[in-house]
Amino acid sequence: MKDWIGKHRWLFFGLVTMLTWGVWGELSELIERAGFPSGHVYVVWAFSMVPCAAAALRIARWRLDRSPRALLLGLSAGLLGAGGQLVLFEALRFGPAYIVFPFVSMSPVVTIALSLALLHERASRIQIFGIVVALAAIFFLSWQEGAHDGTAEGGLWPVLAVVVFVAWGVQGYVMKFANASMSAESIFFYMALTGLMLVPVALRMAGPQSGRIGAGLWIGGFLTQLLNAVGALTLVYAYRYGKAIIISPMQGLAPLITMVLSLVIFAVVPGPMLTVGLVLAVVALVALAVERDG
Repeated sequence: MKDWIGKHRWLFFGLVTMLTWGVWGELSELIERAGFPSGHVYVVWAFSMVPCAAAALRIARWRLDRSPRALLLGLSAGLLGAGGQLVLFEALRFGPAYIVFPFVSMSPVVTIALSLALLHERASRIQIFGIVVALAAIFFLSWQEGAHDGTAEGGLWPVLAVVVFVAWGVQGYVMKFANASMSAESIFFYMALTGLMLVPVALRMAGPQSGRIGAGLWIGGFLTQLLNAVGALTLVYAYRYGKAIIISPMQGLAPLITMVLSLVIFAVVPGPMLTVGLVLAVVALVALAVERDG
C-alpha cells in the first residue's frame, strides 16, 4: 500500500479530497437541518482550517516560505477560495440555487484552460476523455432537483455567480503554479490565514442570528467543517504531485460520495439527473486514474 501511494500520490490525495468533501457534504446538510445557522458556516470553517494549518507546518518542520512571491501566491490562493465562498453566499441570496450551483461547479473549466495555455500540461487520450466526462458529471451531480421555484431577485446574482466561477477556477491554477516555487504546507497556511482574515466580513454579511445554539451543535459544526479543511489540505498536495487538468475535475466529483452515503444510510434514491451524474462520475474516475509514464 505504501509503495502504491508513493507512485500515485496525486491520485491518493485526490481521492482523499473526494472522500472528505463527499462526507462533509452529507454531514453539512444534517447539521443545517439540526438548526446550525448558515450564516456561521464560514466562520466555523475558517477556524477549522487552523489545526490543519498547524499540522501542515509540523509536516514541513515549521518552515514557512516568507518571500514576497510566496506571500503573493499563498494569499491569492486563499483570497480566491475564501472570497469566492463569501460571494457565493450573496449569489444564493438573490439567485436560484438550481442555476447558481451547476454553473459555479463548472469552474474546473477555467483551471483546465489556464493550465493548458500557461503550464502547457498534457494528458493521455483516455484522460482527456475522463476530463470531458467528469465535467459533464459535475454538472449533473450539482443539479438541484425540485428547486425550480423561480425565485430570483434583481440582476446582480448572475454577475456574482460568474465571479465565483472565475475565482475558483483561477484558484486551482494558482495552487498548481505556486507548488512549483513554494511548499504545499506554506500554500495551505496562507489559505488558512486568509480565511481567518475574512471572518469579520462573513459575520457582517451574516447579520444577527436568532435562536440559541447548543454546544453539541457547535462541536458538530466544527467537526463537519474540519472534514472540509482536511480535504482542502489534501487538495493542495494533489496539485503538487498531479496535473491541474486532472485534479481540478476530480475534485468536483465529491458529490458522488455524498450521493452514495445518502443512498446507503438514508435510502435516498437519486432522481434521473443525479443518476446520470453518478454513472458519468464513475466512468470519469476510472479514466482519470489511468496514469501513463511521461
